[in-house]
Amino acid sequence: MRKIDVPVPRQAGPGAQSPLRAAEMPDSCLLSHDNPPTAEPLALYIHWPFCVSKCPYCDFNSHVREGVDVDAWRGALLADMAHEAALTGGRALTSIFFGGGTPSLMPPALVADLISAADRHWGLAPDIEITLEANPNSVEAARFADLATAGVNRVSLGLQALDDQALHFLGRAHDVDEGLAALATAQRVFDRVSFDLIYARPGQSEADWEAELTRALGYGTGHLSLYQLTIEPGTRFATLVAQGKLAPADPDHGATLYELTQAMAGAAGIPAYEISNHARPGQESRHNLTYWRYGDYAGIGPGAHGRRTGQATVRHKKPENWMNAVARNGHGAQNEDPLAGEDRAREALLMGLRLREGVDLDRIVALSGIARTRLVDGRAMTRLIELGLIDRQDSRIQVTPAGMLLLDAILPEIVTV
Repeated sequence: MRKIDVPVPRQAGPGAQSPLRAAEMPDSCLLSHDNPPTAEPLALYIHWPFCVSKCPYCDFNSHVREGVDVDAWRGALLADMAHEAALTGGRALTSIFFGGGTPSLMPPALVADLISAADRHWGLAPDIEITLEANPNSVEAARFADLATAGVNRVSLGLQALDDQALHFLGRAHDVDEGLAALATAQRVFDRVSFDLIYARPGQSEADWEAELTRALGYGTGHLSLYQLTIEPGTRFATLVAQGKLAPADPDHGATLYELTQAMAGAAGIPAYEISNHARPGQESRHNLTYWRYGDYAGIGPGAHGRRTGQATVRHKKPENWMNAVARNGHGAQNEDPLAGEDRAREALLMGLRLREGVDLDRIVALSGIARTRLVDGRAMTRLIELGLIDRQDSRIQVTPAGMLLLDAILPEIVTV
């Protein structure tokens, strides 16, 4: 069997976190395009596209530049934010997510300015979650205290591996000791800490991953993102595979490692709440839940996606093109397109079925206007329920843990909209 991830509208959707991450929704319906803003909660994604180097597995919108004009970027991001705020005002922000790229390269003063502007535009919920993705090297870890002072209260660290040889293979700039030192700093500074690991790497045995995951679980973070290595088109790894210089892990071996991951993390009290994301109760990423539960979110910065007021928004991807668009139009949007009911229903199903909690079909009917009988194939559902791959209770359907191994084979079977 094969474990498969469903593509997420990014940027987790809106931005780019890591090429293997789906990215982190309040349980509310989207507004129709013609309705005025309401007091429904809203999430904000801010994309910082710059990295020190490009990792060979990464297909996200990240760029290497010799220098960045921080003042110019501050002005452009603030203008792009003001455009979104004018269309979504009156709705308190429940989460802000700084993704990339490598947002831990941002000056803390810029992060503080953006959080303050978001507060002025929307107002921040009292328990707002403000996440920033960070590389675990000593230079960026030295900024953690200042980032916390700026308002960041959750950090997501791209450790990616706890093995120096694997880190070299993945093109990471840190070693294990430096990564763990950054993790210790983050746990002292931030209220909540998550980190990423990539498994099913070429040559990684079951025993290797069991030992690495045991070590990872021992650090006691409230959240872990555990992704299988996937070979994405256009990456350096894809080129190596095409040249016969890199052999991806066998899918059956990947499925074995996935099942081991679920069992070990669950036994440690950090079960999967999404196909690749694990959390202790109450430590789930509220921001990514906004995507997966198909709530409204605004996205600003190069390549950022959004779903708000019944529209799909996409920013210009290349940093220079986005900057030019902001200078020309006052915002960086390339497209702002109304979403048909069928599109909203399909996206809500594809996103929500990644979650262990599944989806409420009645809610999808309410947000899309599409009849329940058009959403899913009843006969396929019955067959998959009998096979133990789907659960159904009234209007809620869930993919079982066994079904998650076959998620992208199951989705076209049951999603008919």
